[in-house]
Amino acid sequence: MKFIPYSVNTGQVNMDIDSQILDEAIASGSKMPVFRLYGWSPACISLGRNQKEDFLDKDFLRENNVDVVRRLTGGRALLHDNEITYSFVCPVEYLENGEHIVSSYKEISQILIDKFKLLGIDLDFGSSKPVHTGFDYCMLISTGADLCYENKKLIGSAQCRKNGYILQHGSILYDFDKNFLERIFKEEINTDEITSIREINPNITKEKIIEVFNM
Repeated sequence: MKFIPYSVNTGQVNMDIDSQILDEAIASGSKMPVFRLYGWSPACISLGRNQKEDFLDKDFLRENNVDVVRRLTGGRALLHDNEITYSFVCPVEYLENGEHIVSSYKEISQILIDKFKLLGIDLDFGSSKPVHTGFDYCMLISTGADLCYENKKLIGSAQCRKNGYILQHGSILYDFDKNFLERIFKEEINTDEITSIREINPNITKEKIIEVFNM
């Protein structure tokens, strides 16, 4: 597996890099998966590929130096701020069950489960619960692709597929500002549904997470 070193970029640059990795893999017919970790500066809202943006208060975002970008992948919006994002690109055939959407999510997410276990954090796909669909904020939506800690969502992921290749990327919440999220998304953020690294173990730094993924 090829690892791309952690970097911090604008939202548009991050999405362009993910797109470039996918297109280069397709063009070269690469069989080797590519894994990348990255951060965002300034903070950025990423919208799902087909998501409407009419809920956004563009003046509020501009006043608070928050960018907006659209992802290649589907799903709802995310605020990328105090987090680490991962992306993974591979040919469908690289995975044991690559043609099956949910199975492929779980197979790729096993990389995250194994790495966080080294940090003393045991993640799983959570228990079965009703899927909420009436939210604009992606972390409030329950899907089979969620990685959870003690049944609280920590990592939300999304996929796109192109010419026999998969791009999966996702948000690892390091910390979040509940009030700021509620002002952006204009909906109550139920902290019983989500968690963060800081809440799980405040002694784990972003640098330590990045170090573990580079091992």
